Amino acid sequence: MHHLHLLGQKRLTWLIMLASLALICLTSRLAWIQFIKSDVLQKKALEVRLRNVPVAAGRGNIYDRQGRIVVTNTSTDSLYVVPFMVKDPGETAKLLSPLINIEAAELFQRLTRPTCFEWIKRKLAEQTAQQIKALSLPGVFLVTESKRYYPYRDLAAHLFGFTGVDNQGLIGLENSFDRELQGKLGRIVIEQDAAGRELPEPIHKFFPPQQGKNLTLTLDVTIQQFVERELNLIVEKYNPRLAVIIVMNPKTGEILAMGNRPSFDPNNWLNTSRQIWDRNPAIWYNYEPGSTFKVVTTSAALAEKAVKMDDPFYCPGYIKVADRYIHCWLDGGHGSQKFAEVVMHSCNPGFVEVGLRVGKERFYHYLEKFGFGVPTGIALPGEAAGIVIPKDKATNLNIAIMSLGQSIAVTPIQLLSAVSAIANGGVLYRPQIVKKVQNSSEKNLVEFKPKPVCQVLPPEAAQKTASLLEKVVLKGTGRNAFVAGYRVAGKTGTAQVVGEGGGYVSGRYVASFAGFAPVNNPCVSALVMVAEPQGGLYYGSQVAAPVFASVVRDTLHYLRVPETPGLKKPEQPFVYEEEKKPVIVPNVVNYPLEEGTKKLREGNLNFKTQGEGKVIYGQIPEAGAEVMSGTAVILNLQKPTKEQTKEQVTVPDLAGLKLTEVADLLARMGLFLERSGIGWAYHQNIPAGSKVPHGTVIYVEFRPDLKKDLLQKDKNIPSSLNITTEKEFIEHP
Repeated sequence: MHHLHLLGQKRLTWLIMLASLALICLTSRLAWIQFIKSDVLQKKALEVRLRNVPVAAGRGNIYDRQGRIVVTNTSTDSLYVVPFMVKDPGETAKLLSPLINIEAAELFQRLTRPTCFEWIKRKLAEQTAQQIKALSLPGVFLVTESKRYYPYRDLAAHLFGFTGVDNQGLIGLENSFDRELQGKLGRIVIEQDAAGRELPEPIHKFFPPQQGKNLTLTLDVTIQQFVERELNLIVEKYNPRLAVIIVMNPKTGEILAMGNRPSFDPNNWLNTSRQIWDRNPAIWYNYEPGSTFKVVTTSAALAEKAVKMDDPFYCPGYIKVADRYIHCWLDGGHGSQKFAEVVMHSCNPGFVEVGLRVGKERFYHYLEKFGFGVPTGIALPGEAAGIVIPKDKATNLNIAIMSLGQSIAVTPIQLLSAVSAIANGGVLYRPQIVKKVQNSSEKNLVEFKPKPVCQVLPPEAAQKTASLLEKVVLKGTGRNAFVAGYRVAGKTGTAQVVGEGGGYVSGRYVASFAGFAPVNNPCVSALVMVAEPQGGLYYGSQVAAPVFASVVRDTLHYLRVPETPGLKKPEQPFVYEEEKKPVIVPNVVNYPLEEGTKKLREGNLNFKTQGEGKVIYGQIPEAGAEVMSGTAVILNLQKPTKEQTKEQVTVPDLAGLKLTEVADLLARMGLFLERSGIGWAYHQNIPAGSKVPHGTVIYVEFRPDLKKDLLQKDKNIPSSLNITTEKEFIEHP
């Protein structure tokens, strides 16, 4: 019994000891949590019930090389709500709806969501923000955000780019330097429970963002304004598909100006077609450069001593390579001439011979050194590489044609970089657009120096090429690029446009001029490229060279480059005149404007338009008239009124006919065509055999998958309507 009593006491002692030990552990753990880990755990608990909403920082400013602000920020208010703090969602939605153009029902749904934060509308107009503030609605808040602002509107728009609603850079410099420009995000902090419900006296704080770094560019606003002015004049005069002007310092590769058409306003980019802002033609557009590329052929031949300045050449008007005849732009050719005159006259057969003398291996060596076929590395997104035939697949015919600037595609920035290398003595520079990155206190964080890529040419070869290009401007095809008081060098180019399916498209050209000045101390190089000018003129000598002269003249004066006294002006402007021949005016009535003007160009005729529209309703002279080539046909684009002559005509059966056949047939009958679709006529709105007044518009639907042989009926249509001609390609200066 005594033994059992002792055993019980022993167990009780152990139990007390274990309980005491457990209590000590719990007390120690509590003390650890309460006194040592309290800060960490309290922070974690706070994080669980706090929601952080990022607020975009003000992006850094962008300055031109003279310190003028070209991109900055404006303050704007954005609207958000804390749903559990909204006292009367219905009334709140009703009051806000007309101010922010959001339906009250949608607003009510967003105001009653089980969240602690809800953006309602970003970047409000100032007047709208003031009206919302005046309402003093519970749970409705305005936060100041930064909105990107472009004070010069569409000036250099593709180069600067723009930002999205969260101030993220989307294109241009805004995109490529997004990390530097962004700055440090701010935040809105709101306290909630696990289900997003209101807590007693919740935390609601705003931590302002910190502005990003600033950029200083190589671009000069004044020179850019010269470029924008000339681009506007190009659009007004020629209405081209694309136009590009780039101005560079050839000694450093610094871009002084870069402009494109069509353009857009970055302040309002959402209301502009994506096709306009999505790509920068100055660095993206691949095109066959035509005769401007002959500067590369010339410099390579001189560098390799494949030709001397006084080497004799003979141009009969063509040259045969393999099984192909390559024509000179001048009918009958240039006859006997020396190499300097081959360059001055932009003689195609002469350049073919020069290219073949250089040979495949050496020609490709210079293509590679000049940087064709690879991006230049300019600090802008979306740069194209150009297109070069692989060396192992190139034939002698390819070399001959590439010597003329055909069968090779370049970008405007590539070609100007190559011309600048010739100007500065043979050094290829990487094109530079940003000079330095600074913080808000104007401390330089990064400074970009001009970056030479390689010595492309010996200085002697570059100087000889420059002297030949100066003669092009003084005595040759580039006379319209002459700038009084300065020695100017350069080269014109006119090349046909390559179609999407391959092959050249008749009537569509790219006119260009690339050059530099002064020859003795080059300060400015520039390229003017006009793709598919309208209205008749399309030669680089007439479309692009005068624009080059205007931009370079104003730039040299602005930079205070001293003039060279006693320079002789070219005797007369260069005008390319085709031999006038009698031609028959084709019918273009009822044709879409683009197809009608193409048909006129194929017939060596110019045109002028009256009114606005996309369909040709009348022409003067009428179809069948005999006129001299180069005559301007006046095209009436105004839709005919109902007050036509009351003469009745019978509507023909159009099913199965091609567009050209329908257009010509209706035109002969005094009827007008409006159409939809492509291919063969499938349906007409007025049935065949109906009597209608002269001048009635017939709407015809065309389908591409229609089997013509199933629908074609015996229609009395002259066979001449089915003839299509393809004009042989001839490269012009």
